[in-house]
Amino acid sequence: MDWTSLSVGVAVGVAASGLYFAGLAWSVRAVFRSRRPGSLLLVSAALRMALLLAVCFAVTDGFHDGASLAGFGLAFLVVRLVAVRWVRPPSAMVREDASCS
Repeated sequence: MDWTSLSVGVAVGVAASGLYFAGLAWSVRAVFRSRRPGSLLLVSAALRMALLLAVCFAVTDGFHDGASLAGFGLAFLVVRLVAVRWVRPPSAMVREDASCS
């Protein structure tokens, strides 16, 4: 395992994923001011995905460096979990000890 490649993938993945989710938050807020929300969301999603994949492609040497690809993917998943927890209102958190009856 190449730990340097893995750490580079994680570091770049955290930064790129943070920008990805910041762009998502911006576009969701902008939808309410837009006359064409569908077009805005479509363009935003296409740009965010293209930029994320381009950065991933550059960092992983064309998707050939498995360690940095694994780090990038792991970073994306962790940043996604943090972003979802951050924006979820406290009332949406389900208590595990609550009964369903």
